[in-house]
Amino acid sequence: MLIDYSLYLVTDSTNKILGQKDLVKVVEEALEGGVTIVQYRDKTSDTTDLIRTAKLLHAVTQKRGVPLLINDRVDVALAVEAEGVHIGQDDMDLATARKLLGPKAIIGVTCSSVSEAHAATLGGANYLGIGTMFATLTKQNTKSIIGTAGTRVILEHLAAMTELPHRVATVAIGGINAINVQRVMYQSQSTFRALDGVAVVSAIIAAQNPKDAAAHLLDLIKSPPAFAGPLTEKVKLRSAKELIGKVQDIVKKVGLEVPICHNMTNTVVQNFAANVAVAIGGSPCMANDAGEAEDLAQLGGSLVINMGTPTPDGISNYIRAAQAYNSCGGPVLLDPVGAGGSGLRREAVKKLMAGCYFDIIKGNEFEIGVVWGFSKSQQRGVDSGKSDTSLAEKARLVKMLAARERNVVIMTGPVDVLSDGDRTLLVRNGTQLLGQITGSGCTLGTTVAAFVAVEKGDKLLAALAGLLTFEIAAEYAAERPEVKGPGTFVPMFIDALNLIARRAEANESIWLAAAKVEAVEAT
Repeated sequence: MLIDYSLYLVTDSTNKILGQKDLVKVVEEALEGGVTIVQYRDKTSDTTDLIRTAKLLHAVTQKRGVPLLINDRVDVALAVEAEGVHIGQDDMDLATARKLLGPKAIIGVTCSSVSEAHAATLGGANYLGIGTMFATLTKQNTKSIIGTAGTRVILEHLAAMTELPHRVATVAIGGINAINVQRVMYQSQSTFRALDGVAVVSAIIAAQNPKDAAAHLLDLIKSPPAFAGPLTEKVKLRSAKELIGKVQDIVKKVGLEVPICHNMTNTVVQNFAANVAVAIGGSPCMANDAGEAEDLAQLGGSLVINMGTPTPDGISNYIRAAQAYNSCGGPVLLDPVGAGGSGLRREAVKKLMAGCYFDIIKGNEFEIGVVWGFSKSQQRGVDSGKSDTSLAEKARLVKMLAARERNVVIMTGPVDVLSDGDRTLLVRNGTQLLGQITGSGCTLGTTVAAFVAVEKGDKLLAALAGLLTFEIAAEYAAERPEVKGPGTFVPMFIDALNLIARRAEANESIWLAAAKVEAVEAT
């Protein structure tokens, strides 16, 4: 029997989730909406009630030809002749469950690590319930929240296993809903393996209309996320020369389309960021209330989230805004300012990464290290501090993070590194004066985000275009005789940005002769 794990419903009979609704009726409506497999989960009822409810549920699922699994209780599964069970790491062992239920039973096992997934696969599990994906109210004794990154690691391991007795299916579980389901499917996917489905609880059980909720979820599961960008057949440009040859067109496109540059940033740099946005041809919008994001996201621009002054309410605000842009494909750039400066900032980064998708992550070496998960990436305030890693090591880290998140990562420094997880570039442009003014990193984020807004098909190319525009303009400004230091540099820098924009409009690309870009393997 071929099992479809696409939309896996896990029931919850608690008043907090189910309320006063009838569980059997809710499941029946969910099946009408497209649920493909059901797990009956009830940790509190006695055996008699469990069997009674399970029989009623089985009658409903059988009408639709959908398997019913019982959580933990092999005895209940046998009593109602359910199609199988789902067992956790602390429940009956897989071998015993298989012996009792027989070879045709569907048995799933909860796994939150590579070792657990490996053992369950060799033990003959039909599918793995991978998670917990995100924090959830329906399961309080969560041992480990692994997110999309941890799920991807498990999928990569399964793809590499050579001693597989059979193909084991995979289902993500934990905090999955209509807002994040596409991101879960997209970011969890490894090179050779993707999830077979997702398990949901409250997103359907607590819904006012379970049928519509299920149908909407199934549609999202089967569709690519808007932020994945247009699907094109074109071959990626790989050489530095090829990429630089396309930069001029993107600079010109910014001036023609005038993208909205929505910045959620600290008040210190708002004026500077607005001036930079105007200079490159964009339209600045300094709006820190997520309530505006849903409307602003429809205007075709991009969002910059600058984590300069993180607070719990502020982080929630950022996530809401980013989700609004995610839903319509508007690019979102994260600038994790000072991420390694304190425990509070590290936790803020974790919440942001779990809460939404970022098309671009831009930061210095220590900030990128925190996003990757280095616990000891300590920095002094928002400054990057002294580096003790080689350029090759930095390039590997940037490439690995971009591959893990399926986005573009920019690590700024004396030599900038950027990657989309496939191609990796080094850029040796810029001037020391950029490090002597407040907000240069923030306004680089504004610039890159504006460029990605007009070139979603190749976000690495767009990021490179923004970076070169910004840093070559800085070089131009630094060479001006009027510039005596950081105070006189800023206005000349804004002028230089505008000069490059005007040259692009006039199809003059001579400024790109200053580009110092190198493509590297970063292995």
